[in-house]
Amino acid sequence: MSTATTTIRKDDLLLRIREGGKLSTAEQLRLTVTLAVPAILAELSSILMFYIDDAMVGSLGARASASVGLMATSLWLFWSVISCAATGFSVQVAHLIGANDLGRAKDVFRQSILASLALAVATMAVSAAIAGALPRWLGGSEDIAADASVYFLIFVLGAPLAMIGMLAGAMLRSAGNMKVPSLAGVATCVMDVSFNFLLIFPTREVMLGNWAVTIPGCGLGVPGAAVGTVCAEGVVGLFMLWYAVCRQEELRLTGEGRSGKTNGTRPKNGLLGNWLSAFVPEKQVLRRASDIASPILLQRVLMNAAQIVTTMIVAPLGAVAIAANALGITAESLCYMPGYGLGGAATTLVGQSYGAGRRRLTERFAWLTTLIGIAVMSFMGVVMYIAAPLMMATLTPDEAVRQLGVECLRIEAWAEPMFAASIVAMSCFVGAGDTRKPALMNLFSMWAVRITLAALLAPRYGLHGVWIGMAVELTFRGMIFLIRLKWGRWMKDKK
Repeated sequence: MSTATTTIRKDDLLLRIREGGKLSTAEQLRLTVTLAVPAILAELSSILMFYIDDAMVGSLGARASASVGLMATSLWLFWSVISCAATGFSVQVAHLIGANDLGRAKDVFRQSILASLALAVATMAVSAAIAGALPRWLGGSEDIAADASVYFLIFVLGAPLAMIGMLAGAMLRSAGNMKVPSLAGVATCVMDVSFNFLLIFPTREVMLGNWAVTIPGCGLGVPGAAVGTVCAEGVVGLFMLWYAVCRQEELRLTGEGRSGKTNGTRPKNGLLGNWLSAFVPEKQVLRRASDIASPILLQRVLMNAAQIVTTMIVAPLGAVAIAANALGITAESLCYMPGYGLGGAATTLVGQSYGAGRRRLTERFAWLTTLIGIAVMSFMGVVMYIAAPLMMATLTPDEAVRQLGVECLRIEAWAEPMFAASIVAMSCFVGAGDTRKPALMNLFSMWAVRITLAALLAPRYGLHGVWIGMAVELTFRGMIFLIRLKWGRWMKDKK
């Protein structure tokens, strides 16, 4: 009963945003928390999945961890490219839902499916073509290049499945449904761990008391981790797409006609032809998606390029440094996942409020989510500083990797509050469709501050210098994002 009541309250509050009703400060806070908690759990599930993956691979030794760590930044770039399509379309849907134009919101959702899959296939083809040479381009040694190449290739071949999950999740969140993506994240984590347990390790015997139990396994090693993750994400992504298409009221396409707001150029080819043509994106929908997503795409490409440059700075420091850097980033992700969860809630709340033309409410939600994010991640920074030895111990048995990772995590802990400010504030800007200037701010911070400091400090201080540069840059980035949130013109006049 309590769950049903919570759902009714959340939906009622979201409906009040769309219909111009008043929300008290307590109701704004309740709505923020109601949306943020499932989003944080979804982020936690995703982070735990990769955390456990890295721990499983880490048990194979420093070389296996280095193979995965070498490709991490390139995979971030790959995922960033395909996820931008989901952002470009889902922000439009959030605005339309906020304006109570559900018919048009469904049109945009329908058209986004074909456009997003086309982008995923194109990205897959390009990425697969460079998979063989990429580890060597990044400065990886021959002893890790083969596994690194196969690991990357398996992931990019799963691009269409990954795109389906990203798009469906983004659309559900734009409609205010954080519960299904959250549960889907938990399911993905459970399935991924199960698959990897069977795929990474060979068949082995485990003693349970006096009994010897044979556990089957494929013994694929590093490639097995990629196969398990792709399979888990594919199954759950298809489920979320089905839910969005068939069950989510604001998005449901089954039994729905078109809104009729089209460019008037679609041919009449009978029932099947009209149904298929409904998935072909209209020019104005693609143009608006491009306006929203292009700056984010440019930002993510160049931000991930900067991460790749960072990897190239770290690579000459040796396998221990590569492994410690990669595993340290994985460990840190447990601390910043609340920021991304709150960012998901912020995009929904700001997007719907902005779509409804409620500027003051938009600004209040932006500050509320940002300040909560700073508070939560400040606490997580303290936890990371204290628990760093335990976090690294669960990821690798290699003592040298563990010790170096602990020292780097404790450097980074000081930057968590301002890191939260940059994460949540950026999500607010995206919700309002303001992406160009924030993207440039991110790029300036990453390239002018982080890369410069890493390049200057790494020769003298090793991996510690790279992480000092990272901490300084994240603090700087958070400060300039707070300045824009307060004084910048990020809420354009509602058209």
